[in-house]
Amino acid sequence: MFFSESRYLKVKEYTVQDTRGRNVSVKRTRPTLNLTGSFQYTVKSGDRLDLLAQQFYRSPRKWWLICDANPDLMYPDDLLTPGRVLIIPPNQPV
Repeated sequence: MFFSESRYLKVKEYTVQDTRGRNVSVKRTRPTLNLTGSFQYTVKSGDRLDLLAQQFYRSPRKWWLICDANPDLMYPDDLLTPGRVLIIPPNQPV
């Protein structure tokens, strides 16, 4: 189950067999978009991805847009180091 603004909501499912031979429904991963028209934001102490998404997209659930635009880091929380400059992409429909 996905929330209404999930980037995976409209991704088609397909069925695969797991190692025990059971059929499992999965979704294909969505490719990361090549985004243009972004701007930069310098992280401050206390910033959170959901609050940044609320500020820039008026939806805290779109934090993944910021993660997708900054793929050089392994974990989303690594983006929040004070002083780090983030790319903030344009809003995308889900």
